[in-house]
Amino acid sequence: MLPPESASAEDVGREIGVGADTLERWRSEALSRPARERAWTAAARFDAVLTTAAMDEAAKSAWCRANGVYPQDLAAWRHSATQALAEPEEVRASPSQTKQDRRRIKELERELRRKERALAETAALLVLSKKLEAIFHKGEDE
Repeated sequence: MLPPESASAEDVGREIGVGADTLERWRSEALSRPARERAWTAAARFDAVLTTAAMDEAAKSAWCRANGVYPQDLAAWRHSATQALAEPEEVRASPSQTKQDRRRIKELERELRRKERALAETAALLVLSKKLEAIFHKGEDE
C-alpha cells in the first residue's frame, strides 16, 4: 500500500486475506500517529538510505517531508549502515592473534580434560566409599 509498490488495498487484502476496509482503517490509524512515533524497521531504514542516496538536498528534503523523517535521521541511518558494513573487516583478527587464540583454546581444552578426569576419579572414590560404608555397617549389625 505504500511506496515503492503502492498496491491497492483490494490487492493487498486479497493477497493476505483481510478486508480492504480493515486495511484502510489500519492504514489511517497508523498515519494518524505522529511521524516520530512510527517505527522504521531496519530494512525500511536501509531502503530509505538507498532511495535518497542519489538525490540532491532539495529532493532529499522533499522526500523526508513526504515520509515524515528528519534529514538528521536519514544521515544517522546512513552512518549506521556504513558502520555496519565496515565492521566485519575491522573486526577480523590478525594471523598472530588467531595463532594465540588457538594456543589458548588448546590450553583450556587440556585443562578441561584434566579437571574432568579428576572429577571422574573423585566421583568413583565417593561411590566406592559409600559402598564400603554400606558393607561394613551391614556387617556390624549382624
